[in-house]
Amino acid sequence: MQFQDWLRSLRFTGGDGKSEMDNLKTLLPSLPTSFSLSSLSLSPSSIIGLGALASLTTYWLVTRPRPTQPPCDLQAQSIPVQGDQSCRRSALLTDDNLLEFYYEDTKTVYDMFQRGLRIAGNGPCLGFRNPGEPYQWISYTEVAERAQVLGSGLLAKGCKPNPQQFVGIFAQNRPEWVIAELACYTFSMALVPLYDTLGLEAMVHILNLAEISMVICDKEDKAESLLKHKEKGVTPALSCLVLFNPFSAALLERGRKCGVEILQLSQIMVRNIPKGAMITHGNIASNTSSVIKILEGYFVIRQEDVSISYLPLAHMFERMIQVSMFCHGARVGFYQGDISLLMDDIKTLKPTFFPVVPRLLNRIYDKIVGSVTSPLRRALLHYAVRRKQAELSSGVVRNNSMWDRLIFNKIQASLGGNLRFILTASAPISPTVLSFLRATLGCLIFEGYGQTECTAGCTFSMPGDWSAGHVGAPLPCAMVKLTDIPDMNYYAKNGEGEICIRGHSVFRGYLKDEERTGETLDADGWLHTGDVGQWLPNGTLRIVDRKKHIFKLSQGEYIAPEKIENVYTRCVPVLQVFVHGDSLQSYLIGVVVPDPEVFVDWAKERGIVGSYEELCQNPDVKKAVLEDMTAVGKEAGLKSFEQELILMNSLTISVLDILQFCKEQSV
Repeated sequence: MQFQDWLRSLRFTGGDGKSEMDNLKTLLPSLPTSFSLSSLSLSPSSIIGLGALASLTTYWLVTRPRPTQPPCDLQAQSIPVQGDQSCRRSALLTDDNLLEFYYEDTKTVYDMFQRGLRIAGNGPCLGFRNPGEPYQWISYTEVAERAQVLGSGLLAKGCKPNPQQFVGIFAQNRPEWVIAELACYTFSMALVPLYDTLGLEAMVHILNLAEISMVICDKEDKAESLLKHKEKGVTPALSCLVLFNPFSAALLERGRKCGVEILQLSQIMVRNIPKGAMITHGNIASNTSSVIKILEGYFVIRQEDVSISYLPLAHMFERMIQVSMFCHGARVGFYQGDISLLMDDIKTLKPTFFPVVPRLLNRIYDKIVGSVTSPLRRALLHYAVRRKQAELSSGVVRNNSMWDRLIFNKIQASLGGNLRFILTASAPISPTVLSFLRATLGCLIFEGYGQTECTAGCTFSMPGDWSAGHVGAPLPCAMVKLTDIPDMNYYAKNGEGEICIRGHSVFRGYLKDEERTGETLDADGWLHTGDVGQWLPNGTLRIVDRKKHIFKLSQGEYIAPEKIENVYTRCVPVLQVFVHGDSLQSYLIGVVVPDPEVFVDWAKERGIVGSYEELCQNPDVKKAVLEDMTAVGKEAGLKSFEQELILMNSLTISVLDILQFCKEQSV
């Protein structure tokens, strides 16, 4: 009787209304409802065969993957606010009240780390490694203690426990970066990230605008660059530098001459720990809580999860990832500081959580596709991808299928073999690349959209929606609306326009810059992003381009250069593309930089041998690259005027070469 009940429990209906057992009947001949072995006249081997078939069938019924249920109707992922189709909120909310925080005890970044500390205690928190060695871990307890001690040291050096006390940090990702950040938050100070790509003028502007007197650095060369500013008299407030790494006596003397005290980190790690007020980061709490809300019941960060930190901590995207990990007592492992060693760090760390930018995913995609040269293997790869994509469309995400074991296991192993969650942001990703990697990597891959001014994110992919070509629906902490851009023919009534954001995650404004704040935040609190978006029928948002980057050609056609650049960087031999246009001209000009890692081998496969520099000068190679880019552009649906002119490596090809190529293509 129990066996019959168990068999009945296996009967569940699929999408066609039939049960699995009903579908199974189409594969097996019908049998009478009652029979005896003698009436069937089966041989012993036939009986054994039927028994084996029954066992295999039972095993398949028990172990087959179950589709996961999305948290909302995927055809209605966002809801109009007060009937306004141009302004939408998350469908996960029951009303128009936006989400501020998920956990009652996590309303600040400090609170979030403290929650992780209660969960993990002496468990691992921040990881680092030396070349050729395994990862070493600093526990949550030790991180908390170091943050308190460092914060106390900052106060002893004259910093005030006040949100208007700005402390600069100029360093690569490493555990001390996070400890310094937590030290500031513990004592109500604000951390101001600095990084090389800002440029000299921008860095000086930030130091002076925030009146930064203390900067924490990692290496001596960064301290030297800051001292140059002080020596020139352009950063008068700078008075103290704290270095993670040892430094020379010459640097100490140089600082003394220009009135800058230079200290080793250990010199300010004092033990008299006074009480300090906590800084409230409600925007960070609401943003992080919104992602947790979206993933509720679908994906939960566990204490054993680990993330790889290599994206700049000066960017909110990486900071939000780490806050989310800390909130759940999980671990963060830092790369060695050399991007060329990142893949080795990933293989060693074996992360389960991987924040990425589209450019890196494009390189992974290119290497996978480029490594398959045999037509048979290429056909097998694409067939396996299609089979996995079919599973995705039915809601099944896994890495243990037959195709994973036969085709994709080496790809997954190259990223550590333990990935559960990938989040891509910062720029739109090609739908082709996203769909391909969702199939091959066998883990959850989400896409988000946002900017620093809205605390990293305002939209996020909905669990269960594995379609590509959009950046998800609004997070529960924000409303998103589109406003008219008449001179570009974008109108909110048509579901198109400039993306505007309002909610708990939107920043308060720019420090001491009322003019820029007024340009970005309107009187009703809407953040004007400068991005152009489009609402899709299912309530998700598609990014069209940057409003400020769009320009007209002489014939009146609008050009979105970032869209074109993102398409052409999909080409295997291409590393970077810059597209430029002039309203007085009818064509575009592009600067294309070949990828040194693959360019030589790519040309060799086409029968052309030479060094990187020689190949850049070779007319046949130029023509082959242009043909490849044209093919990719056509596949992506670029219009003819978006492909009319391409320039490869401005130092090695002339406009005349391009014009000749375009003439040949038009014949």
